Amino acid sequence: MLNICVIGTGYVGLPTGVGFAEIGHHVVCVDKDVNKIHALQSGQITLYEDGLEDLLKKNFEAGKIQFSDSMSEAVQKADIVIVAVGTPPHPVTHEADMQYIHAAVQELAQYLDGYTVVAIKSTVPVGTGDDIEGMIREKNPTADFDVVSMPEFLREGFAVHDFFHPDRIVVGSDSERARLVVQKLYEPFPEHPNILYVKRRSSETIKYASNSFLAIKIHYINEMANFCEKVGADVLEVAKGMGLDNRIGPRFLNPGPGFGGSCFPKDTMAMAYMARMNDVMMTLIEDVIKENSVRKKQMAHRILSVIQGVENPKIAVLGLAFKNGTDDCRESPAMEILDELLTNDVSITVYDPKAIDNAKKILGDKVVYAPDMYDAVKDADVVAILTEWDEFKNLDLKHAATLVRHKNIVDCRNLLNPKDVKENGFEYQGIGR
Repeated sequence: MLNICVIGTGYVGLPTGVGFAEIGHHVVCVDKDVNKIHALQSGQITLYEDGLEDLLKKNFEAGKIQFSDSMSEAVQKADIVIVAVGTPPHPVTHEADMQYIHAAVQELAQYLDGYTVVAIKSTVPVGTGDDIEGMIREKNPTADFDVVSMPEFLREGFAVHDFFHPDRIVVGSDSERARLVVQKLYEPFPEHPNILYVKRRSSETIKYASNSFLAIKIHYINEMANFCEKVGADVLEVAKGMGLDNRIGPRFLNPGPGFGGSCFPKDTMAMAYMARMNDVMMTLIEDVIKENSVRKKQMAHRILSVIQGVENPKIAVLGLAFKNGTDDCRESPAMEILDELLTNDVSITVYDPKAIDNAKKILGDKVVYAPDMYDAVKDADVVAILTEWDEFKNLDLKHAATLVRHKNIVDCRNLLNPKDVKENGFEYQGIGR
């Protein structure tokens, strides 16, 4: 068993801490947000991830995980300190904003006691490990430590599953001593994961390279969806045929309103920035960033086109989170589409099974919040599906047809069966179909 300190209790830090507690380590999660820590100390979950709440309560009650707003004791007792704080995009340059990483490192450095591995799980620019090593040595010259890069590959909405069934664990370190600690960290896993040991800078690059590639793949299938609409092909059939090629694979070939969330937009912009700073042309990534923003506006205008000429139009929006399985609205396509819709003289009622509270922080009183999807669609002139929740797949179309004012559905996630929708009297628009 190792003593682990996890700094940060967000969408990466909290599932990571709970996961390591579940496999037998002792974990202390540290966060500067006192309100969040008090909530966690009382057993209250502070974000939604499928399966996370039950695991947290189980391990908290067993004393295997603790929460604190004080770093000193947690770091002093730790064999490994996992840094999992945010690196949001800089508002001007769009590079990764390192202020939270630097603040965490400056504080933890003074408390290192005995040999400690400092593992950077936050997504950070290439070369950050070198910078952090220098910062710690300057702050605490006698400290005995190694800095490793250990990027996270947890999908929001599936973080608990991905923690226990990782595709790979990437560790950037040249230190054999640090590798032995990492091996102990993962020894209790029910299925021993594939650990790839690489140079620290290679590890830092892998995360950005992976997310940028997946963003390109999403944008490609969206462009292919546009083509399918023009020529009468079905993009779902095209994607299935493409995905059967094992060189391509079926994942991330789901057409929709563009990519969003806390990773892809941030990481593609940071990758493009790093490339420019190193005089490397990455035109593919630059174009994807630009066209992904255009995609959201196209989806908004597709919805608006359905209600042209309708007096006092009402739009029902189903889905606010950037994807199903999470309550996260950061960089959500739904939020950007709503921003564009709200520039028009329309009334909008919204519903999401998990993300209403986070959406309110962004949208305020600009929209009406419905308690369920049927209340949302009542008197609507068009129903727009923007997040792929399973709940929306089971929309009772017969009942919905009795509630709406005009029978129009714009399905930006291709959740519904077009035949069923049309049989219930709706006009239907999917993506690429």
